[in-house]
Amino acid sequence: MAKAEGMRGISHMPSYVVMQPTTLCNLDCRYCYLPLRRADNRMSVEVAKAVAADVNVWAQEGRFSVVWHGGEPMAAGIAHLSALMAPFAPEVEHHLQTNATLIDDAWCDFFTERQMRVSVSVDGPESFNHERIDRGGQPGYRKISNGIARLRQHGLPFAALCVVSEPRPGIAAPLYEYFLNLGCDVLGINVEEHEGVNTRQTRHDPASVRAFWAELLAAWRIAPAVHLREVEWSLRYLTAVLDGTDDDLLPRRLDPIPTIAFDGSVVLLSPELAGFHDPRYGDFSSGNVLTTPLARLLTGTHPPWVDEFVTGVEACRESCPYFGFCGGGHAANRYFEHGRFDGTETEHCRNSKINLLEGVLGYAATSRPAHSENPPCTRGANSSA
Repeated sequence: MAKAEGMRGISHMPSYVVMQPTTLCNLDCRYCYLPLRRADNRMSVEVAKAVAADVNVWAQEGRFSVVWHGGEPMAAGIAHLSALMAPFAPEVEHHLQTNATLIDDAWCDFFTERQMRVSVSVDGPESFNHERIDRGGQPGYRKISNGIARLRQHGLPFAALCVVSEPRPGIAAPLYEYFLNLGCDVLGINVEEHEGVNTRQTRHDPASVRAFWAELLAAWRIAPAVHLREVEWSLRYLTAVLDGTDDDLLPRRLDPIPTIAFDGSVVLLSPELAGFHDPRYGDFSSGNVLTTPLARLLTGTHPPWVDEFVTGVEACRESCPYFGFCGGGHAANRYFEHGRFDGTETEHCRNSKINLLEGVLGYAATSRPAHSENPPCTRGANSSA
């Protein structure tokens, strides 16, 4: 395994920015981390213009994305979201993370006209979605499903993001089968995390979590028609280890991932920190784009918690054999689990990094090579649900 170099701090050039057009969400998912999802705090066009001034320059240098993330970004309405997007140059790519409940024909036309990339939050078959409820405590699945159907009717490609609260054997295969039939082209699996206002316990039996990931890999290998984010990451890493190039996968600098909150405040590294305040760290903000250009905020002096996080990343590098795969984890997971940023291993690490990799390795050690006589997969992204 290649020897990883130490981290050189935060890059001054992000690969994308996250924009919060509104804090409001029309659902009330039990595992949600967002603190202000009942309030309709909307981003002003002035904030969008300030961000676009730098983003448009970065987009001239290469591919660049703006990710609209709430709250539920569609709760801002077509007119307001359109006004927020207007200052950005045509070269800028726009992505939207949504619960899909508000998608109708007008929204589909909006996505098509602006070539927006849509990612839908849904947790699998209807019985798997019991945590996704509305303000009245009623299941949100039917509205989610109807929104996805509209996307498909309009021929719009979409990704899917699934939260798994109880990773265990027996659920991964039907979960993958659902998404295979759903029509998404990319699938991300998030094991529920203890962060933000979600303080639920997320510790699971390691053997069960490993079995979940192994079962998911087995299902994907039978019909790899969907890009399965976590599994493909792990396979890419293991291939690099065998080639002796795994050190090349780790960035020399952290991507700042600037999140622009509705009021223009900028939080680095973890969008999940936006909207929170701590007596020791303050509001985690590096400044506000209404008073200081975003590019200058990235090159200026960062809040002390950022340096504390980099210290924690280096501690992981020295102590964790999985560092090459994980890269040091996320700032928000450290803070919400440890109460500080220089801690090391978290439940998120164990569930979504360590046990993921061990599950994949365990599957590889026990599975037989695929036989050429196996029939090819005929079920693709356009198959009916």
